[in-house]
Amino acid sequence: MGGSYTPNRPLRGETVTVPPRHGTFSTTGLHSHPSHAQSERMTPLQALNADPFTLGVASGDPLPGSVVLWTRLAPRPFEPGSGLPADGALDVQWELASDESFRHLHRSGTTSAPAEDDHTVHLDVCGLEPDTVYWYRFRVGRWISPVGRTRTAPAPDADVDGVRFGLVSCQQYDEGYYTALAHLAAEDLHAVFFVGDYIYENAINAQAGARNYTDHPLPEFFDHWTWNLTDYRLRYALGKSDPDLQAAHAAHPWFVTWDDHEVENNYAGDVSQNNDPVDVFRARRAAAYRAYWENMPLRAGLRPTGPDMRLYRRFRYGRLAQFDILDTRQYRSDQAYGDGWQYPGPESEDPARTLTGEAQERWLLDGFHDSTALWNVVVQQVAFCRRKNTTADRSRLSMDAWDGYPASRQRVLDGVERAGVENLVVLSGDVHVHYAMDVKKDFDDPGSRTLGVEVVGTSVSSGFDGEERPDDWNLQLAANPHMKYYDGRRGYVVVSLDATRMQADFRTLSGVLTPGAPVQTSARFVSEAGAPGFSAA
Repeated sequence: MGGSYTPNRPLRGETVTVPPRHGTFSTTGLHSHPSHAQSERMTPLQALNADPFTLGVASGDPLPGSVVLWTRLAPRPFEPGSGLPADGALDVQWELASDESFRHLHRSGTTSAPAEDDHTVHLDVCGLEPDTVYWYRFRVGRWISPVGRTRTAPAPDADVDGVRFGLVSCQQYDEGYYTALAHLAAEDLHAVFFVGDYIYENAINAQAGARNYTDHPLPEFFDHWTWNLTDYRLRYALGKSDPDLQAAHAAHPWFVTWDDHEVENNYAGDVSQNNDPVDVFRARRAAAYRAYWENMPLRAGLRPTGPDMRLYRRFRYGRLAQFDILDTRQYRSDQAYGDGWQYPGPESEDPARTLTGEAQERWLLDGFHDSTALWNVVVQQVAFCRRKNTTADRSRLSMDAWDGYPASRQRVLDGVERAGVENLVVLSGDVHVHYAMDVKKDFDDPGSRTLGVEVVGTSVSSGFDGEERPDDWNLQLAANPHMKYYDGRRGYVVVSLDATRMQADFRTLSGVLTPGAPVQTSARFVSEAGAPGFSAA
């Protein structure tokens, strides 16, 4: 797979030589600082007088023959409109090469960054070779983007020796630095799974909270909660301005899904946490979903329609693994007894309740039935396994996680058994801690069959530094025999799959309140193919 990758950016104004059949990137055609009279007559390109690639580049959703390339043109990213015209489009040149120096150009062309999409690019490059590393970059006028590295998926019938993925979630900008993502960028990975809370909707003061900005305070605009499209667009610009996030996107293709904070904390379908009128909340959700699609490396076919966007989708890595990426927010029933930790009862245990919605649940179960992969991996948001907070027979459970929807979870587990899935892996986030847990047939019976394993990845920054052993560390491990590991520090997980076993390397940082903290592997757990269940390695 090659070694680690450090993104490289050509010098501004550099002329890049490419084979004659593709032409040469030109450095001419722009004038700086136009007068007001000139600007009224200018095209979008002529109005561009500063580097538009302030938010980096990204790739995502790799298939055997294609991958999505993304960038957003934002010369002034912290202003509404990002310093570009409110209508029209900019032509963006792009190149895809088989080497980082772009001496061996594979594909090139021109695509559009329309104002209606906030000048974002979602380029689906097809005709690529399976399981192949490529480098890409963009250009507008005399400005060249950072260089990104991506990789296509293996062919559907390929016998894949092994794959390595990063598991990441929960990056609250004002609660710490994204140091974990700098380390993630240096990992040797096929791709990254991001499972929610890419942004947070809360107000952020001029000091950016825990980041304690003093020399360069943030604009006052960020000091209010996100409600409309401009709010959400600017919040993504703030997050994507972080160099560590840019590095992680440039180094690996990402598969993304959302959780709640991309819209509002703990929302459920059309129900807001504060029970806003449905039409008001759906308008907010429409703005949030639109900004999410604009800022993620997703295909144009996933563009939302108002407050609706189908985000669940399936990917295969040869015969080795099938990845089912879920959306457990848009279609769920409202939380029972509120959205906190409550005792279960008739409301939460109602068999009609769902976390996925009927259509997505049927899609997931049909996917299990049709799968020919050795490993079936469910990539989703909230903790799947039961988590009691007391050793008593009856305990409070999280109504926002699968514990608040036990009938929905049971239907999934029944589908796993009916389909004969032997190697189930669930990847989750949300709770800002690391967990390694066995998925039990009956969580009331520790001796019941183990149907799979769950890896819950901690946050990038949400929750500040965290601690190795939170206050409930002993209690949770005692109350949940299927829980093999629990750590409250910040970090990410590297998940490896091969023909014999699945391995989870839990990476942690010493802290995120100051940048540059080192990373370490705090624990390693494995589950053998055909004999699910975690053991320390």
